[in-house]
Amino acid sequence: MSTSFGRMRIVPILRRWARIGTVASSLFLCGSAWADTFTVGIVPQFEPRMLVEIWAPILSELEHRTGHQFQLVASPQIPDFEQALLQGAFDFAYMNPYHFVIASEAQGYTPVVNDAGRELFGVLVVAAHSDIHTVSDLEGGTIAFPAPNALGAALLMRSDLDRIFGLSYEAHYVGTHSSAYLNVILGRMDAAGGVRATLDANPAYRNSLRIIHETTRLPTHPFAAHDRIAADTVAAVAAAFLAMNTTEDGQAMLARVPFDHVAPANTAQYDILKELNLKTYWIE
Repeated sequence: MSTSFGRMRIVPILRRWARIGTVASSLFLCGSAWADTFTVGIVPQFEPRMLVEIWAPILSELEHRTGHQFQLVASPQIPDFEQALLQGAFDFAYMNPYHFVIASEAQGYTPVVNDAGRELFGVLVVAAHSDIHTVSDLEGGTIAFPAPNALGAALLMRSDLDRIFGLSYEAHYVGTHSSAYLNVILGRMDAAGGVRATLDANPAYRNSLRIIHETTRLPTHPFAAHDRIAADTVAAVAAAFLAMNTTEDGQAMLARVPFDHVAPANTAQYDILKELNLKTYWIE
């Protein structure tokens, strides 16, 4: 079942589909019903309704500026998105930088634009009123992560907790950044891994939580294209993003992603990810 936002279709990846090959095939069949229509996958950092509220206006604006149509493909949780991405199920996708490194090798995705105004880094948060003040205070505690392969929130964070602190803890993977934060706010977990962008996106989370550690800083999430997409189409999408960045309404839409300053992206920006040996912490 699909829903719509204006002319744009929103297609869910359903958990009852047992094989990712079925998901990918269904997406391509769905897309073939409309001429010149491209699927767009978004890493589910937020709950589905919020992702639609953020991205539906942006994709509608891309439609207006490029003359192409875009289907927003909703993934229930980050692992669902990862599986579809690595099968090449999305024509375009917004993904974390390590997703990009893996997807570029597996499927030939190339970055189109990213946020030149920020850097990505993980944050470890505890309840604002907690008596936990240092990472060492979490020894033997419970930590919520969105998913094992969420870059800043889990991969970089788990690497730091291991390499720098030698911390012993119980990890729980709860699906989204929002769920990780809520588990701490509700007292179900001692701490949560996240990223500053998702923490700042919700004032209630930001005011209820306190950061006790920040990870290494990296380039931000790219909006990338599969290499099957024609170069002129990719160029049109890039130009549309850059044009949105020049208008007040466009900047307001992009700020919700968050994109502070959209700029052209290139593969070399993400080479630093290959030096961090994060494959040790990547879970298939």
